[in-house]
Amino acid sequence: SKHTVNLDNRTATVAVRPFELEMGFQFELRVTVSGKKINVSEIPELPIPEEWMRDKLELNFYKTEQAGGGGEIEDVTYDKESGTAVITFLRPG
Repeated sequence: SKHTVNLDNRTATVAVRPFELEMGFQFELRVTVSGKKINVSEIPELPIPEEWMRDKLELNFYKTEQAGGGGEIEDVTYDKESGTAVITFLRPG
């Protein structure tokens, strides 16, 4: 619960406290599959940085590998203005 931390020749006592994370976002996408690439459209505009959205898309399509689809991702190109993305896999499938 309490810890001592040395910072720049000073000692600080810190305590760990629980906190609530912001609620996650759930949304629906339209997907078109073609060989190594997937075109994703109708991505809703969310109040998160574009980099986070790219990461979320990459994780989603990488995780679907266990369900018989998806796989290792080579690139994610996300266009916030059009609400579209192109997911490129390392291997076709």
